[in-house]
Amino acid sequence: MCPVFCDNIRDGLLNVIHDIPFDKLFVLLDEQTEKLCFPLLKLEEAQIIRIKSGESNKNIATVGHVWQQLSALGASRHSLLVNVGGGMLTDLGGFAAATFKRGIRYVNVPTTLLAMVDASVGGKTGINLDGLKNEIGAFCPAEQVVVCTRFLLTLDKRNCLSGYAEMIKHGLLSNTAHWAELMSFDWQKPDLSLLQDMAMRSVLIKQLIVEKDPYESGTRKALNFGHTVGHALESFSRHRAEPLLHGTAVAFGMVCELYLSFMKLGFPKDKLRQTVQYIKDNYSAFAFDCKHYDELYELMTHDKKNVADTICFTLLSQIGDFRINQQVTHDEIFEALDFYRESLGA
Repeated sequence: MCPVFCDNIRDGLLNVIHDIPFDKLFVLLDEQTEKLCFPLLKLEEAQIIRIKSGESNKNIATVGHVWQQLSALGASRHSLLVNVGGGMLTDLGGFAAATFKRGIRYVNVPTTLLAMVDASVGGKTGINLDGLKNEIGAFCPAEQVVVCTRFLLTLDKRNCLSGYAEMIKHGLLSNTAHWAELMSFDWQKPDLSLLQDMAMRSVLIKQLIVEKDPYESGTRKALNFGHTVGHALESFSRHRAEPLLHGTAVAFGMVCELYLSFMKLGFPKDKLRQTVQYIKDNYSAFAFDCKHYDELYELMTHDKKNVADTICFTLLSQIGDFRINQQVTHDEIFEALDFYRESLGA
């Protein structure tokens, strides 16, 4: 399944759902996407299910509400759910669809850069549990993903940068030319047409990896680069006044995991420095100190890539040359956290 890219979201979505048989049509929205995005869809025949926005609502209570609404509104196994929103909503909506009546079809309409290049593509669905990211979920691909990059015009810089971190990750996993282009993008004078073009290429990079390994038994683990530390930082930050956005946490995770790549696999020092400097220049550092290392380490032990009691990472020897299931010691992880704090002044 290759995502559909379009300039007119209504026409693009109608073309997609026209080819999917269904008895009833449902649209899942949060308060932001209902206000800003749903009017553009003009799906008069659809029944609306509303949830609250924000990562704190990505939980069993919210997915239970979606199940209850689907049931109350008469959804059957032949119904279609359209998820319109960011990564939290597409993750949760996909999980609700995967589990309601043992599975109904769904379509994702991502409205943030993060959702476009990462969350909505690849078939991973899920919710958080007890502060752990995506602890409950299922592999269940969308029937289709409809990407309208015009939605980027509605995003603030903070949310754009969150999605851009996943694009940096895709650049590091693909080739030096694409990585270099990403490193030269100027967020002080952003070229939105160039950002849209790079976003489309980023989606295709992820899609190619997913097609080779849809259930993450091997190659797809490459997409977890930056996420072992990133998810720990994201979970840790939930107790702060302003929790980290997912992509921002991944950006900081990549700082640590590029350092581990350099130390263990010889990743080039110049490319390490350039990537870390780009992240330092564009992302506000997240501060913590050494007394928090044990808590962060404990969070990493819950990572789904781990084998037995060993924390496993995806690391890079070169841009485009990734190595999965790399075992990293307790002391090496603490050293990487030191590197993060020293490099970003956190």
